[in-house]
Amino acid sequence: MTDPLRGPGKFTGTTPPGTRDEREAARFVREMFSRIAPRYDLLNHLLSFSLDRVWRRQAAGRFRHVLRRTDARILDLCCGTGDFAFALERVRLEEIRDGGAYRFPIIGCDFSEPMLDLAAIKADGRGRVTAFAGADALRLPFADASFNLVMSAFGFRNLANYDAGLREIARVLKPSGEVGILEFSEPSSTWTSAVFRFYFRRILPWIGGAISGSLKAYSYLPESVMKFPSPNDLTLAMERNGFADVRVVSRNFGSVTLHSARRI
Repeated sequence: MTDPLRGPGKFTGTTPPGTRDEREAARFVREMFSRIAPRYDLLNHLLSFSLDRVWRRQAAGRFRHVLRRTDARILDLCCGTGDFAFALERVRLEEIRDGGAYRFPIIGCDFSEPMLDLAAIKADGRGRVTAFAGADALRLPFADASFNLVMSAFGFRNLANYDAGLREIARVLKPSGEVGILEFSEPSSTWTSAVFRFYFRRILPWIGGAISGSLKAYSYLPESVMKFPSPNDLTLAMERNGFADVRVVSRNFGSVTLHSARRI
Protein backbone atom coordinates (compact mmCIF):
# COMPACT_ATOMS: atom_id res chain seq x y z
CA MET A 1 0.00 0.00 0.00
CA THR A 2 1.45 3.36 -1.01
CA ASP A 3 1.09 6.25 1.41
CA PRO A 4 -0.23 9.20 -0.63
CA LEU A 5 1.49 11.62 1.71
CA ARG A 6 4.87 10.19 0.77
CA GLY A 7 4.36 9.57 -2.89
CA PRO A 8 5.08 6.49 -4.99
CA GLY A 9 8.34 4.70 -4.47
CA LYS A 10 9.20 6.40 -1.20
CA PHE A 11 9.88 4.32 1.88
CA THR A 12 10.54 6.39 4.98
CA GLY A 13 9.10 5.61 8.40
CA THR A 14 6.18 6.25 10.71
CA THR A 15 4.62 9.70 10.40
CA PRO A 16 2.55 10.48 13.52
CA PRO A 17 0.24 13.50 13.18
CA GLY A 18 1.93 16.82 13.82
CA THR A 19 5.49 15.52 13.47
CA ARG A 20 7.85 17.17 10.99
CA ASP A 21 10.90 14.93 10.96
CA GLU A 22 12.36 11.65 12.22
CA ARG A 23 13.36 13.08 15.60
CA GLU A 24 9.84 14.32 16.32
CA ALA A 25 8.34 11.03 15.10
CA ALA A 26 10.61 9.03 17.41
CA ARG A 27 9.80 11.27 20.37
CA PHE A 28 6.06 10.94 19.70
CA VAL A 29 6.28 7.14 19.64
CA ARG A 30 8.47 6.90 22.75
CA GLU A 31 6.22 9.20 24.80
CA MET A 32 3.06 7.49 23.55
CA PHE A 33 4.19 3.97 24.49
CA SER A 34 5.53 5.17 27.83
CA ARG A 35 2.13 6.71 28.57
CA ILE A 36 0.07 3.62 27.73
CA ALA A 37 2.50 1.07 29.23
CA PRO A 38 0.35 0.25 32.32
CA ARG A 39 -2.57 -0.92 30.15
CA TYR A 40 -0.58 -2.12 27.15
CA ASP A 41 -0.72 -5.88 27.80
CA LEU A 42 -4.39 -5.83 28.74
CA LEU A 43 -5.32 -3.97 25.58
CA ASN A 44 -3.15 -6.13 23.34
CA HIS A 45 -4.97 -9.24 24.51
CA LEU A 46 -8.41 -7.62 24.59
CA LEU A 47 -8.27 -5.91 21.21
CA SER A 48 -6.84 -8.96 19.44
CA PHE A 49 -9.17 -11.41 21.24
CA SER A 50 -5.94 -12.92 22.68
CA LEU A 51 -4.77 -13.88 19.18
CA ASP A 52 -1.64 -11.79 19.72
CA ARG A 53 -0.33 -14.64 21.90
CA VAL A 54 -0.94 -17.12 19.07
CA TRP A 55 0.74 -14.91 16.46
CA ARG A 56 3.86 -14.47 18.59
CA ARG A 57 4.11 -18.17 19.29
CA GLN A 58 3.69 -19.07 15.62
CA ALA A 59 6.38 -16.56 14.65
CA ALA A 60 8.75 -17.95 17.28
CA GLY A 61 8.07 -21.48 16.02
CA ARG A 62 9.27 -20.49 12.55
CA PHE A 63 12.80 -20.17 14.02
CA ARG A 64 13.03 -23.40 16.01
CA HIS A 65 16.17 -24.33 14.10
CA VAL A 66 17.92 -21.31 15.64
CA LEU A 67 16.29 -21.46 19.06
CA ARG A 68 17.40 -25.05 19.67
CA ARG A 69 21.01 -23.87 19.71
CA THR A 70 22.12 -23.07 23.26
CA ASP A 71 24.87 -20.82 21.87
CA ALA A 72 22.48 -18.74 19.72
CA ARG A 73 22.41 -15.03 20.45
CA ILE A 74 18.92 -13.63 19.99
CA LEU A 75 17.59 -10.06 20.02
CA ASP A 76 13.96 -9.02 20.40
CA LEU A 77 13.82 -5.56 18.85
CA CYS A 78 11.21 -3.04 20.04
CA CYS A 79 10.36 -5.59 22.72
CA GLY A 80 7.79 -3.58 24.66
CA THR A 81 6.79 -5.48 27.79
CA GLY A 82 8.65 -8.61 26.71
CA ASP A 83 5.89 -10.93 25.51
CA PHE A 84 7.69 -11.89 22.30
CA ALA A 85 10.98 -12.51 24.13
CA PHE A 86 9.06 -14.82 26.47
CA ALA A 87 7.43 -16.62 23.52
CA LEU A 88 10.87 -17.16 22.01
CA GLU A 89 12.13 -18.50 25.34
CA ARG A 90 9.23 -20.96 25.62
CA VAL A 91 9.90 -22.36 22.16
CA ARG A 92 13.61 -22.55 22.93
CA LEU A 93 12.92 -24.61 26.06
CA GLU A 94 10.72 -26.97 24.05
CA GLU A 95 13.60 -27.52 21.65
CA ILE A 96 16.40 -27.80 24.21
CA ARG A 97 14.28 -29.93 26.61
CA ASP A 98 16.51 -29.06 29.52
CA GLY A 99 15.56 -26.04 31.59
CA GLY A 100 18.87 -26.24 33.42
CA ALA A 101 21.04 -26.14 30.31
CA TYR A 102 23.16 -23.04 29.95
CA ARG A 103 22.01 -20.71 27.20
CA PHE A 104 22.62 -17.10 26.32
CA PRO A 105 19.80 -14.86 27.57
CA ILE A 106 17.39 -13.60 24.96
CA ILE A 107 17.91 -9.85 24.90
CA GLY A 108 14.98 -7.48 24.53
CA CYS A 109 15.52 -3.82 23.77
CA ASP A 110 13.19 -0.85 23.59
CA PHE A 111 13.46 2.91 24.04
CA SER A 112 10.47 3.18 26.39
CA GLU A 113 11.66 2.79 29.98
CA PRO A 114 8.16 2.12 31.44
CA MET A 115 7.75 -0.76 28.98
CA LEU A 116 11.14 -2.20 29.95
CA ASP A 117 10.32 -1.87 33.65
CA LEU A 118 7.24 -4.03 33.13
CA ALA A 119 9.20 -6.54 31.05
CA ALA A 120 11.79 -6.92 33.82
CA ILE A 121 9.09 -7.45 36.45
CA LYS A 122 7.42 -10.14 34.35
CA ALA A 123 10.77 -11.86 33.73
CA ASP A 124 11.73 -11.88 37.42
CA GLY A 125 8.39 -13.32 38.42
CA ARG A 126 8.71 -16.31 36.13
CA GLY A 127 12.42 -17.10 36.18
CA ARG A 128 13.00 -16.63 32.48
CA VAL A 129 16.45 -16.45 30.91
CA THR A 130 15.96 -13.00 29.38
CA ALA A 131 17.59 -9.61 29.75
CA PHE A 132 16.22 -6.18 28.86
CA ALA A 133 18.02 -3.00 27.88
CA GLY A 134 17.14 0.50 26.77
CA ALA A 135 18.11 1.08 23.15
CA ASP A 136 17.06 3.00 20.05
CA ALA A 137 16.38 0.55 17.21
CA LEU A 138 18.07 2.91 14.75
CA ARG A 139 21.25 3.16 16.85
CA LEU A 140 21.69 -0.16 18.62
CA PRO A 141 24.43 -0.41 21.29
CA PHE A 142 25.69 -3.74 19.98
CA ALA A 143 28.80 -4.59 17.98
CA ASP A 144 28.65 -5.66 14.35
CA ALA A 145 27.73 -9.31 13.82
CA SER A 146 26.53 -9.86 17.39
CA PHE A 147 23.38 -11.95 16.86
CA ASN A 148 22.22 -15.10 15.12
CA LEU A 149 18.59 -13.98 15.13
CA VAL A 150 16.83 -10.61 15.37
CA MET A 151 13.06 -10.58 15.83
CA SER A 152 10.47 -7.84 16.09
CA ALA A 153 6.75 -8.19 16.80
CA PHE A 154 4.40 -5.29 16.11
CA GLY A 155 7.10 -2.71 16.71
CA PHE A 156 8.97 -2.27 13.44
CA ARG A 157 6.25 -0.12 11.86
CA ASN A 158 6.79 2.48 14.61
CA LEU A 159 10.36 3.20 13.52
CA ALA A 160 11.02 6.69 12.20
CA ASN A 161 13.05 5.28 9.28
CA TYR A 162 12.39 1.77 8.01
CA ASP A 163 15.41 1.54 5.71
CA ALA A 164 17.72 2.67 8.52
CA GLY A 165 16.12 0.11 10.82
CA LEU A 166 16.72 -2.69 8.34
CA ARG A 167 20.33 -1.62 7.85
CA GLU A 168 20.87 -1.62 11.60
CA ILE A 169 19.39 -5.10 11.91
CA ALA A 170 21.70 -6.28 9.14
CA ARG A 171 24.67 -4.68 10.90
CA VAL A 172 24.17 -6.51 14.20
CA LEU A 173 23.40 -9.86 12.56
CA LYS A 174 26.14 -12.39 11.95
CA PRO A 175 26.69 -13.42 8.32
CA SER A 176 23.78 -15.68 7.34
CA GLY A 177 22.00 -14.64 10.55
CA GLU A 178 18.21 -14.44 10.33
CA VAL A 179 15.54 -11.83 10.89
CA GLY A 180 11.82 -12.10 11.54
CA ILE A 181 9.44 -9.12 11.39
CA LEU A 182 5.89 -9.76 12.56
CA GLU A 183 3.52 -6.92 11.69
CA PHE A 184 -0.04 -6.00 10.94
CA SER A 185 -0.93 -5.50 7.30
CA GLU A 186 -4.08 -4.59 5.44
CA PRO A 187 -5.79 -7.65 3.90
CA SER A 188 -5.90 -7.74 0.10
CA SER A 189 -9.44 -9.15 -0.04
CA THR A 190 -12.01 -6.39 -0.52
CA TRP A 191 -14.50 -7.59 2.09
CA THR A 192 -11.83 -8.55 4.61
CA SER A 193 -10.14 -5.19 4.15
CA ALA A 194 -13.45 -3.40 4.75
CA VAL A 195 -14.02 -5.28 8.02
CA PHE A 196 -10.39 -4.71 9.03
CA ARG A 197 -10.60 -0.95 8.39
CA PHE A 198 -13.92 -0.63 10.23
CA TYR A 199 -12.59 -2.41 13.30
CA PHE A 200 -9.23 -0.62 13.33
CA ARG A 201 -10.63 2.85 12.70
CA ARG A 202 -13.97 2.75 14.51
CA ILE A 203 -13.86 0.14 17.27
CA LEU A 204 -10.22 -0.16 18.34
CA PRO A 205 -9.59 3.56 19.03
CA TRP A 206 -12.76 3.86 21.11
CA ILE A 207 -12.01 0.82 23.29
CA GLY A 208 -8.28 1.49 23.52
CA GLY A 209 -8.76 5.16 24.30
CA ALA A 210 -11.37 4.47 26.99
CA ILE A 211 -9.26 1.87 28.82
CA SER A 212 -5.82 3.47 28.39
CA GLY A 213 -6.95 7.06 28.81
CA SER A 214 -5.19 7.98 25.56
CA LEU A 215 -7.44 8.29 22.54
CA LYS A 216 -4.51 9.89 20.71
CA ALA A 217 -2.42 6.72 21.07
CA TYR A 218 -5.14 4.37 19.91
CA SER A 219 -5.98 6.61 16.98
CA TYR A 220 -2.33 6.66 15.92
CA LEU A 221 -1.89 2.88 16.13
CA PRO A 222 -4.48 1.91 13.48
CA GLU A 223 -3.32 4.75 11.23
CA SER A 224 0.25 3.47 11.49
CA VAL A 225 -0.94 0.09 10.24
CA MET A 226 -2.80 1.63 7.29
CA LYS A 227 0.30 3.63 6.30
CA PHE A 228 2.75 0.76 6.72
CA PRO A 229 4.22 -0.54 3.43
CA SER A 230 2.63 -3.57 1.82
CA PRO A 231 4.25 -7.01 2.20
CA ASN A 232 5.69 -6.64 -1.32
CA ASP A 233 7.17 -3.22 -0.52
CA LEU A 234 8.69 -4.47 2.72
CA THR A 235 10.15 -7.46 0.89
CA LEU A 236 11.83 -5.15 -1.61
CA ALA A 237 13.16 -2.96 1.18
CA MET A 238 14.66 -5.97 2.94
CA GLU A 239 16.32 -7.11 -0.27
CA ARG A 240 17.93 -3.73 -0.90
CA ASN A 241 19.16 -3.45 2.68
CA GLY A 242 21.23 -6.60 2.93
CA PHE A 243 18.80 -9.53 3.10
CA ALA A 244 18.08 -12.50 0.87
CA ASP A 245 15.62 -15.41 0.77
CA VAL A 246 12.77 -13.22 2.01
CA ARG A 247 9.69 -15.27 2.82
CA VAL A 248 6.25 -13.93 3.67
CA VAL A 249 3.62 -15.81 5.66
CA SER A 250 0.22 -14.21 6.22
CA ARG A 251 -2.28 -15.13 8.91
CA ASN A 252 -5.68 -14.02 10.14
CA PHE A 253 -7.03 -13.36 6.62
CA GLY A 254 -3.91 -11.40 5.70
CA SER A 255 -4.06 -8.94 8.59
CA VAL A 256 -0.87 -10.27 10.22
CA THR A 257 2.29 -10.98 8.25
CA LEU A 258 5.65 -12.51 9.14
CA HIS A 259 8.62 -11.57 6.97
CA SER A 260 11.65 -13.79 7.45
CA ALA A 261 15.00 -13.47 5.72
CA ARG A 262 18.71 -14.20 5.86
CA ARG A 263 21.45 -11.64 6.09
CA ILE A 264 23.68 -11.75 3.03
